[in-house]
Amino acid sequence: MDLFSDRVVVITGSSGNLGRVVADAFYHAGAALALVDLNHNSCDEESVDSGRKFRVAGDLLSSVEADAVIEKIIKHYGRIDVLVNIAGGFVAGAPVHETSRESWEYMLNLNAGTAFNTARAVVSGMRAQGRGWIINTSARAALAGKAGMAAYVASKSAVIRLTETLAEENKREGLNVNCVLPGILDTPLNRLSMPQADFSSWVSPEALADVVLFLASDASRAINGASIPVYGTG
Repeated sequence: MDLFSDRVVVITGSSGNLGRVVADAFYHAGAALALVDLNHNSCDEESVDSGRKFRVAGDLLSSVEADAVIEKIIKHYGRIDVLVNIAGGFVAGAPVHETSRESWEYMLNLNAGTAFNTARAVVSGMRAQGRGWIINTSARAALAGKAGMAAYVASKSAVIRLTETLAEENKREGLNVNCVLPGILDTPLNRLSMPQADFSSWVSPEALADVVLFLASDASRAINGASIPVYGTG
């Protein structure tokens, strides 16, 4: 299937459990990939096709490095059509009164800051070419406060508001900006940390990748600024 054979797709957090699956799905759909991660050593080197896979290392917590990463990709491919922001993470927290400022700022920067830095770097080019797709990754947990998770919940909530704002600012410039809200992903780490859970109710990375590809396709042209729930059956 060559649904994305005319598109350059940037995937951040490309070496993670979800990033690898999303990258594989886009690759098999014909896309040219720019796989972004903190360093090259963490990237999965299997099935490398230099014609359609370009690996770029960079710390997206830094706006300067994020700009440099995007510049390298544009120099390599000439353009960027799709940005999939998967970079981020979860760190178990403490009650607000016991949360350090450093922990608060780290979580906000890791989840919302990286999405802001990369989106900021690609939007002008997408506007100039008159088309573009940005898919951010928030979380089901972003929809309500949860004890001991203030920094994580706030950071993922910020991703939703960032998505809506980008969509509003660019909807008449040919850009579609949406985000996904996954429930618990079925990953080895989550299985290890919750061994008694019903894994069958969780969201598989492959199922979430299907949603991401839909949002990057022409079929999603009427969807903009949306937060798409992907909860599985849990």
